Amino acid sequence: MANSPSYTNGDADDTLQDDTINDDPEQEDENIVEEEEILGGTGGQDESGEESGEDLFNDDYELDYQAIPELDRYAAEGVDDEDVEDMTIDQRREVDALMKRREREKRRRLGIEDDFEDDESDIESGHFQGRKRRQDESQDEVGMDDDANAYIKNLGDTQGHKIQDWVVMPGPHNEIIRHFKRFLRTFRLPNSKQSLYREAIRRLVQEQRQSVIVDFEHLMTNDEVLAFFLLGAPEQTLKIFNEAITQLCFELYPNHRGIDKELFIRISNCLQNDNIRDLRVEHLNKLIGINGVVTTSTGVLPQLSIIKFNCLKCGFSLGPFTQNQENEIKPGSCPECQSNGPFEVNMEETLYRNYQRISIQESPGTVPPGRIPRSKEILLLGDLCDTCRPGDEIEVLGVYRNTYNISLNIQNNLPVFATIIEANHVSTREDKISFETLTDEDIQDIIKLSNEPRIAQRIYASMAPSIYGHEMVKKAIAFAMFGGEGKNPGGKHQVRGDINLLLCGDPSTAKSQFLKYIEKTAHRAVFTTGRGASAVGLTAYVQRNPITREWTLEAGALVLADRGVCLIDEFDKMSDQDRTSIHEAMEQQSISISKAGIVTTLQARCSVIAAANPIGGRYDPALTFMDNVDLSEPILTRFDILCIVRDVADPINDELMARFVTESHMRHHPLADENDIKQNHVLPNVFNVEPIPQDMLKKYLIYAKRRIHPRMTSVDQEKVSQLYAKLRRESLVTGSVPVTVRQIESMVRIAEAHARMHLRDFVNDDDINVAIQMVLESFIETQKYGIMRTMKKVFQGYLTYKKDNNEFLLFLLKQLVQEFIAFQRNRFGLDRLNASIKIAEEDLISRARQYGVLDLQQFYQSTLFRSHGFKYEDKSIVQIL
Repeated sequence: MANSPSYTNGDADDTLQDDTINDDPEQEDENIVEEEEILGGTGGQDESGEESGEDLFNDDYELDYQAIPELDRYAAEGVDDEDVEDMTIDQRREVDALMKRREREKRRRLGIEDDFEDDESDIESGHFQGRKRRQDESQDEVGMDDDANAYIKNLGDTQGHKIQDWVVMPGPHNEIIRHFKRFLRTFRLPNSKQSLYREAIRRLVQEQRQSVIVDFEHLMTNDEVLAFFLLGAPEQTLKIFNEAITQLCFELYPNHRGIDKELFIRISNCLQNDNIRDLRVEHLNKLIGINGVVTTSTGVLPQLSIIKFNCLKCGFSLGPFTQNQENEIKPGSCPECQSNGPFEVNMEETLYRNYQRISIQESPGTVPPGRIPRSKEILLLGDLCDTCRPGDEIEVLGVYRNTYNISLNIQNNLPVFATIIEANHVSTREDKISFETLTDEDIQDIIKLSNEPRIAQRIYASMAPSIYGHEMVKKAIAFAMFGGEGKNPGGKHQVRGDINLLLCGDPSTAKSQFLKYIEKTAHRAVFTTGRGASAVGLTAYVQRNPITREWTLEAGALVLADRGVCLIDEFDKMSDQDRTSIHEAMEQQSISISKAGIVTTLQARCSVIAAANPIGGRYDPALTFMDNVDLSEPILTRFDILCIVRDVADPINDELMARFVTESHMRHHPLADENDIKQNHVLPNVFNVEPIPQDMLKKYLIYAKRRIHPRMTSVDQEKVSQLYAKLRRESLVTGSVPVTVRQIESMVRIAEAHARMHLRDFVNDDDINVAIQMVLESFIETQKYGIMRTMKKVFQGYLTYKKDNNEFLLFLLKQLVQEFIAFQRNRFGLDRLNASIKIAEEDLISRARQYGVLDLQQFYQSTLFRSHGFKYEDKSIVQIL
């Protein structure tokens, strides 16, 4: 075909000058000089040497249109003056496709990467545009030079534009789509031959889902420019990503177009989570990540996405209009009849999307002391709806946006805006989130630690190491934190695996300190008090949404502690009505709501650990547990372990307690140095083992609860049945705490928790014996003092199972000391007590022989014997007061 002609100066009947390219530079210079002479020197230089140019506004500008025969002619060579027939549309498409293929082959030979699939698909689908016209439009809109390849390489150069404005321009918009489509098609993991996200698109079509989750690290390593645009203009870039995944999916699977009109990209693993209370103005219109607990959730509503209207006067269809989140779209006038309406929504052609609002609150463990938990509203659209429910702890990645709220302006009398987060990705933070933080080295250390022979004693000693003594309480807390295994056969009836614990005793026995330790150590814990919590505050309550005016459900403490621990201090200060409301949550681990037309059931799968004071403030050992504590029988039977904490006056134990407290304060002073730490050594704990560091203990807990699921295989069922029958008989005779079938389930749960401590997948006889010992200790401690001594002798075989003889002998020795002090006080009075106490060795030997302990020499040489102030002299044991 002939070269493109160009017009020159001349009249209306002037000819065209050929625009052929002359390869001879000398000939080209001669032509330029000749043309300047003909034009009278226009474009040259004046006498002063300055460029004069062509004066277009002089008085004789009409001479510009005079005829110049030397220029108003065609060059004879290279002119194609043959008649050519007009090309049809199909022929134009074929020629354009041929030119595209030639251009692609040329670029491949030059090593230039480009993607012509979008252009070819446009040609095949009938969207024909001229090559010259597309280049001109892209250059005019983007402001680029003639080098199209420079545009591809310099996509990250915004040329002074804001990122938000740059990405929505037609040129960068199309280029981002091409880059992202190429990323989805070609990205592969190391040592993988299959495209990761192409397989994800295949699963999307197969499972008829609407979104594909893209890891931000994959995008960052593959295409930094797209990652930069995503962080700089998240709202605009995400829309382009959605457009790209929709195009690519419909190209690969054309039939899927009839199922979903639009697909979505969800970004994961993008940002470090921010606190809700740290969100400020600089976060507006940025991509942020936060976490919290879902407190409220509205119903799923249909929201207008793309609207079409019908004019009621002429029937003309207006639209489509894209609905935004701020204002309602309304047409102004009808372009057909020029009327101002009325208009009605075209229900058939209007597109809708799912819409839901939730409110999340700061996690209970992350709220600073003395502060009120902050909350934030989250907007869920599309397939994100109903991905979470009240009580779930979630991570949200989304765009932090502002919305206009007229009521907020009226209240503040200032032009202020409300804020909301439009979610892009929502993930539930369960134990798997914490489990993923464990490294391979941590798992190896955990498995190595579990193989130690006295791992259970080390775990007991690690519970609240800043509190001295209280052996039974620490064991009970360890069982409650590890927990048993829940059962739900066939999804019909759920049997809880969490262990409930009640601490009851005298004041100043560190009950609240134990609860605070659990709050800091457990993966998920909610702390509340009896006076500060009501029935609905513990379970759930219904309130009217101030915006939508619909009834919504607010989660209480037990729902927020789902899959965790709920701690209730001052349990005895709660009213009977409030305590009755948690009966269902403690046994069935669910909360049923039937209020304001809302009938539902919420999950409350958590351990309940409560602390209570007895009637009158101090525990009276002459009374039964039911007489000491103002709690009903139904709620007492729901506690697996009852721990009685008494403040008994013991000179030796009181001295050790005082030493432990003072040395702990000196060691942990903010200005304490290494010398202070060495001089003030902490006394050995009652378990006489080295405790596990707290960081390692938390990892051990996470690994055990996530990976270990012990089950009952072959256990001595006869032993359990006989013990249960004997306990039932004793409980009816003594009139103390009733024994029900729940005590058998408690034994099973404690046995599973003990097996989980050792990282075993099965429950053996050792676990059953430890569980029986714990249940018996809990039952005997609740009896009157006289009955307690009798029952200890009856069940002595169970209570001394796998107990260290040194600890048992120390217990017998302390009994002898207490009896001797009581005898001296009753006979001589308080003033006649000696400075030291001497106990005959024969008395200890005779009492130990009753329980099958014959060798006492090892006990005399142990650290436990010396640390409690005893020494052995001349076949007698001396303790200095």
